[in-house]
Amino acid sequence: MKVIGVTRGDDGPQLLERERPSPDPGEALVRTLRVGVDGTDHEVLNGSHGGFPDGADHMVLGHEAVGVVEEPNGTGLEAGQVVAPTVRRKPDGETNEYFRRGEPDMAPDGDYVERGIVGEHGFMAEYFTSPADFLVPVPESVAEYGFLVEPLSITEKANEHAYATRAPFDWRPESACVLGNGSLGLLTLWMLDQEYDRTYCVGRRDRPDPTVDIIDEIGSTYVDSRETPVDELPADYEAMDYVYEATGFAPHAVQTVKALDQNGVGVLLGIPEPWEFEVDGGSLHNDIVLHNKCLIGTVNSHVSHFEDAVETLQELPEWLLDDLVTTVTDPAHVEAAFEDGDDQIKAVVEFDSL
Repeated sequence: MKVIGVTRGDDGPQLLERERPSPDPGEALVRTLRVGVDGTDHEVLNGSHGGFPDGADHMVLGHEAVGVVEEPNGTGLEAGQVVAPTVRRKPDGETNEYFRRGEPDMAPDGDYVERGIVGEHGFMAEYFTSPADFLVPVPESVAEYGFLVEPLSITEKANEHAYATRAPFDWRPESACVLGNGSLGLLTLWMLDQEYDRTYCVGRRDRPDPTVDIIDEIGSTYVDSRETPVDELPADYEAMDYVYEATGFAPHAVQTVKALDQNGVGVLLGIPEPWEFEVDGGSLHNDIVLHNKCLIGTVNSHVSHFEDAVETLQELPEWLLDDLVTTVTDPAHVEAAFEDGDDQIKAVVEFDSL
């Protein structure tokens, strides 16, 4: 079967051939429909994030997938059922307390592998196998966009954890800001715009630009960080009740605190390279304490977040889905899905259709 992978010593996606997998007991065989490409895939390719499976000379890419159950193999799933696979799996197939608790997304390094990212082959293949417990049903009506369940699940978890920090008191947020106008940022912006009175999105793009057009269509305010840095948002616009960081730009972690309003919460999702810069630690500490601000980090997600993401996917407007997906290519022309450019928002590798 055809797979898209990266081999040791190379930094580009390659079309490879592997044997079609056979499911073990408790696993189903899934025929892949579509796999999305995101920033993490680029980081895996350039070696700044993730790692190969032990002893392997290559790794199959892809962690944002949707497929159809080909062989249920006694799992209780049905042949023809559309599913989205979760990403984190047991290391060497051995369980641990995080998996037993149903919280693999909270496991530390070494207590998990991530398919297509670190230590385990991904889903960018004609077929893959997976334990049924890690396959989340997706309605056929949104199967075409089922690969978005994984990124949406990241935001479902981020919001859940961020809001939990405000649960002990009567928090009444009105303003929210997303840092980053990539595909994840735009999906999150739409989600937040359904809940908040005023939403903003920070980027570094000149008009005309397709991502800024989406921001405008959502009804949010676009902020050019070259003109208004994140820590100057309160002066130029307003202090934010909620800030969602999806840039991996290290100074944003510090600037987010300044951008927050009294009782505000900021959630960090970006993974920056090491970066040393000067910070007034005393003022930062005082700002957090005296104004009841909160800053948290979050990574990955699990089944409950995927299930919530499926519901959100069904609510997304058709125009947003159409505008968001800018490239759909087949495995033979996979390079197009990994091209960077101002017109590229979300790229998809399509292996099959329903």
